[in-house]
Amino acid sequence: MNLKFSVFLFISLFITSCSGGKMIVGSDTANFSMSSKDIIKTHSEAQPGFSTIAARMHVKYESGNNIQSLTVSLRMEKDQKIWIKASILGITLAKIYITPESVSYYETITNTYFDGDFSLLSDWLGTDINFEKAQGILLGQSIFELDTKYISNVVDNKYRLQPKMQLHNFIHYLLVNPDNFKIASESLSQPVDNRMFTINYGDYQRIGGVYYPSAFKIIATQNEKKTKIAVNYKKIDYNVSIRFPFTIPNGYEEIHIN
Repeated sequence: MNLKFSVFLFISLFITSCSGGKMIVGSDTANFSMSSKDIIKTHSEAQPGFSTIAARMHVKYESGNNIQSLTVSLRMEKDQKIWIKASILGITLAKIYITPESVSYYETITNTYFDGDFSLLSDWLGTDINFEKAQGILLGQSIFELDTKYISNVVDNKYRLQPKMQLHNFIHYLLVNPDNFKIASESLSQPVDNRMFTINYGDYQRIGGVYYPSAFKIIATQNEKKTKIAVNYKKIDYNVSIRFPFTIPNGYEEIHIN
């Protein structure tokens, strides 16, 4: 695993924005009689509304003997753009720019870049991803398309949702908090490919009557290799005027996805 993978994992799980959203009224104790349909509906309603985000956070990345602490800036325009800059001591290491149609990325250490579709993000994550899924993760919403094919039960005072029938190489489930109906954790296992991807969210902060995570951790494994990423937020501004500067430097080598 390298910096490119760590930057993407951070992107996929950044969660914040502040603006209007439906007020969600939950309970400290999970309701055993609540139906899957109502859990899914309330989780969907927990998604916040916003126009733009500007945020700064600290990201710690670990893979084998490689440990990095990064300062990461994020800018986002809902349904339109996601912009990320990773740096150390004020020096830019990488930038990524995502729209519903494309993904562009460059890394200053290796002088490499990618400019194409979502195959790069899908390759890093180990599962298909598009802008809608990435944005859903950024907002603390499920990356899975929840519908009537999901069943629920209560586990450790959280609502557990999973498909009635799991696919052989796409075994997944999620846990939803009963108080705010935001994601507590999501897990995806692909045993044929020996892959596992897990997201665990920390406490949620309430801003403007809507809940947003304040920290999260990622564990991604493939074969014998494990990557850990911890994200903590330092500052969040919302509905502000922002720009999305992104230009791939001349002379960089293009990355190709097989």
